[in-house]
Amino acid sequence: MSGHSKWANIKNKKEKTDAQRGKVFTMIGREIAIAVKEGGGADPINNSKLRDVIAKAKAANMPNDNITRSIKKAAGDANAASYEEITYEGYGPGNIAVIVDVVTDNRNRTAAEMRHVFSKSGGNLGTNGSVSWMFDKKGQIIIERDVDMDEDEVMMTALDAGAEDFVSDDDAFEVYTAPADFSIVREALEAAGFSFLEAEVKMIPKTPVEIADAETVEKIERFLEHLDDNDDVQEVYHNGNLPSDDE
Repeated sequence: MSGHSKWANIKNKKEKTDAQRGKVFTMIGREIAIAVKEGGGADPINNSKLRDVIAKAKAANMPNDNITRSIKKAAGDANAASYEEITYEGYGPGNIAVIVDVVTDNRNRTAAEMRHVFSKSGGNLGTNGSVSWMFDKKGQIIIERDVDMDEDEVMMTALDAGAEDFVSDDDAFEVYTAPADFSIVREALEAAGFSFLEAEVKMIPKTPVEIADAETVEKIERFLEHLDDNDDVQEVYHNGNLPSDDE
């Protein structure tokens, strides 16, 4: 899987995160609410799911006060909206395989909105499992490379903790894990003093599809923007390798 995540993608995502900070924090707040209610309470020590979401929040530069407030709200507000996680699968423009993770308090509304976005783009929603077989579920940790870092030290810390793969380039280190080992590897790297640009379990395409036609690229980008504009959408994964991904 070496080379899948380009540094340009990471920088673009960070810039987008800065521009849409409020929405990102709201999304993570919903994940915190789910982690507190389903993962074992408001104490991160006893709730590994909450620990993972906190790591994701920190990677997104979410202030500690916001994180603490979200945890307390989830633990103490019995009347808070009840969120559920749903995954949609289907095909987008250019026949790319698409997986959309949402967190919603209204399943029917979100389902209708997803059908509309896919249909309007010329794609179509499929059933569960219709495209997920084209992806590998992996923990992915991105560490920004610093001139003072010892690559061997980062690699050995990750591998000794159970990482499956370690990828190095000029700007970042990428660590890949099995989903079950993600928390252990992340915590080992965190304990060693490394901070993360990204830290979460993702769906990574097994075989990216090259998209070179300019018109198709434009349709895909517009489709992805429509998904991103939906407040319920948490993550979007696809197997299209767009020209902008290689910049």
